[in-house]
Amino acid sequence: MATAPQVGRTGRVQPRRPVSKGSRGPLAVLRDSVDDITRKSPARFAILIFTSLILVFTGIFMLPISSTSGEITPVADSLFTAVSVICVTGLATVDMATHWSLFGHVVIFVGVQIGAIGVLTVASILGLVVSRRLGLRSKLMAASDTNPLRAHAGPVPEGQAVRLGEVGGLLTTVAVSALAIELAIALLLIPRMLIDGIPFGDAVLDSFYYSAMAFTNTGFTPNAAGLAPFEGDFVFLGLLMVGVFLGSIGFPVIYAITRNPLHPRRWSLHVKLTLVTTAVLLVAGAVLYLVLEFDNPRTFGTDDAGKTVFESFFLSTMARSGGFSTIDIAHLHDSSLLVTDMLMFIGGGSASTAGGIKVTTLAVLFLAAFAEARGKRSMEAFGRRIPSDVLRLSVSVALWGATIVAVATIVILQITKAELSHVLFEVISAFATCGLSTGLTSSLPDPAKYVLAVTMWMGRVGTVTLAVALANSQRRQLFTRPEERPIVG
Repeated sequence: MATAPQVGRTGRVQPRRPVSKGSRGPLAVLRDSVDDITRKSPARFAILIFTSLILVFTGIFMLPISSTSGEITPVADSLFTAVSVICVTGLATVDMATHWSLFGHVVIFVGVQIGAIGVLTVASILGLVVSRRLGLRSKLMAASDTNPLRAHAGPVPEGQAVRLGEVGGLLTTVAVSALAIELAIALLLIPRMLIDGIPFGDAVLDSFYYSAMAFTNTGFTPNAAGLAPFEGDFVFLGLLMVGVFLGSIGFPVIYAITRNPLHPRRWSLHVKLTLVTTAVLLVAGAVLYLVLEFDNPRTFGTDDAGKTVFESFFLSTMARSGGFSTIDIAHLHDSSLLVTDMLMFIGGGSASTAGGIKVTTLAVLFLAAFAEARGKRSMEAFGRRIPSDVLRLSVSVALWGATIVAVATIVILQITKAELSHVLFEVISAFATCGLSTGLTSSLPDPAKYVLAVTMWMGRVGTVTLAVALANSQRRQLFTRPEERPIVG
């Protein structure tokens, strides 16, 4: 039983009177239970919710009503689909367009919306629904999704992407921006699909499906032919690119831009780094694809100059986490596959629907290299100094990401004996929740499916969140050991 404190007339605290749990409402009991669970580690609570959602969706996908054949989908395929949906990856071991029934597609649509919000933001919204207010712990959970430094103990630099006082506005931005962007893109896609001769009912349903898959960076298509019917429709493909781009830059960036659309000088360092790095990677990727694939008859070699340039930018956009493709990825040169590996591994912006190690991580690593080359003791960008703990976090994210990719690649290579280039591509696509595939995923044995599913889960949950959830509370070290410099390089 809980107790309530009382203060006597003398100002002393009197013994607390017991309060029966039976006299409290179910929401109050549930709120206290959630508070107890999240007291030690909000990250662990968020991961628990995320994993529970995957298990629930696995059970739903196994139901006969979820498949067009009316039969139970095997556990390996159901689990893989659930992870791919909740992690907004886009990889599939079955034909997503034909295997699942209308009910199954509705479940997929709902699942990608939940997954796109983010594991920590979902936990915060659940806490908000239960308590009807956004408390400090809920704000910390949501803020840690926008800035992993919030998950660590100790002081956090004030140059946040979103400060704690703005988290309530951020959650509103998440819901409103997702709804508005997906609705706008869907309404623009409908007339394009009608022009292409698609019946009105199918055009409406497919437009909202494509819009959701674009903004959430998932890449599933409602038709078995994929994007082949729209290969020459630049407007249709351009709208998908816009949806993927808006979903990949991150909700903190959208929040900052909507608050100060005409005053870029007021944007935070995070916003500027995200936009600049994203633009550089987009252009660099398109140029590399143009140079490497212009003579490949199975990809861009037979297209005219205008279409080749457009297809290069389209693939560069989708390689960052979009997952859509107008060509057979397996037909790319090995050099182009390697470029795609790098773009997928980098991914999109922090707190976005994209995966990867994030563009700001890459930016910080390069800024540190430039500062070292110039002999500067600190990193600087756009008139701001970046503290060293951000660099340590960036190095940790990159190293843990590379470790996860390496281990998963070795295990799947041992299981399948497939080509290294294709296995590495599928693993990075899974870790970065991209969804592009060479076709290997659909032919994997069940053990390899489970390994790839775990890779998707770790990539979406995030290496920082996972490390915080598994690590013990930080200890305060009251001494400093003698300094000694090892030889590096």
